[in-house]
Amino acid sequence: MSALICIPVYNGADATARCLAALGAARPAPAHRVLIINDASPDPHVAPMLDAWALAHADAQARHNAINRGFTWNVNQAFAAARDDEAVCLLNSDTEVSSGWLDAMLATAAEDPRIGTVTPFSNNATICSLPDFTRAWPMPTAAERERIARTLRAQPAAAIDLPTGVGFCMLITAACRAAVGRFDVENFPRGYGEENDFCMRAATAGFRNVLCPNAYVAHEGGVSFSEATQALMKEGAARLLAKHPSYDAEVAAWIARDPVRVRREAVVQRQSENGAHGSGRA
Repeated sequence: MSALICIPVYNGADATARCLAALGAARPAPAHRVLIINDASPDPHVAPMLDAWALAHADAQARHNAINRGFTWNVNQAFAAARDDEAVCLLNSDTEVSSGWLDAMLATAAEDPRIGTVTPFSNNATICSLPDFTRAWPMPTAAERERIARTLRAQPAAAIDLPTGVGFCMLITAACRAAVGRFDVENFPRGYGEENDFCMRAATAGFRNVLCPNAYVAHEGGVSFSEATQALMKEGAARLLAKHPSYDAEVAAWIARDPVRVRREAVVQRQSENGAHGSGRA
């Protein structure tokens, strides 16, 4: 199975540079492609950096929007650019991948043809966070990120069902994309609920949203949110519940069950036995 890795970018030159450096170091297999979409970033450093990175890496392309289109529109461009048999992996520009991340996610997707979306572990990914879910942890150092990834790969586990994927890094299979369609740009033009809506639609179509318990992708995330961002999040949540009234209850029930607890605790225990301690940068 091959994948198109889509990285939407808006400003954040330093974080994006770290994202691309980690992606390059992880060396995804040549069968995979990378599409970077610059959403009309006003920072003059962004466009040349993306062009230079794409030029230096085979099967990579940088696109530059003439006007700002929003995250959801950009994802749909990746869907349109993907081949019929190609998975699409959405990757935020403030993430840092670890070795083996994409192979592990694709292997999880191949476990069951009903798997539609796959999300990895992260330090900051709500219900997919490690060591504690629903809690954001500091960004790990590169060495710590790789230690966690090696620990996960050492004793692989099967996919664990989720009520929704988490959009910081989410792989969508070709079959799921073909059946469910594109992201809902009308209701979620700026994001904030678009991946949850897609995952609910995927579940309705008979697909599973799962955690890949063998992959780790670090995520910086927002340290603070402006009033405008908070308003967008509130609006997105309202639109999500209007389309899927059971969403909050399904997530709350999953959190109460906590089906990932055993895997998280096992990973933390192995990290402790190996003498690895959290040393993430704040």
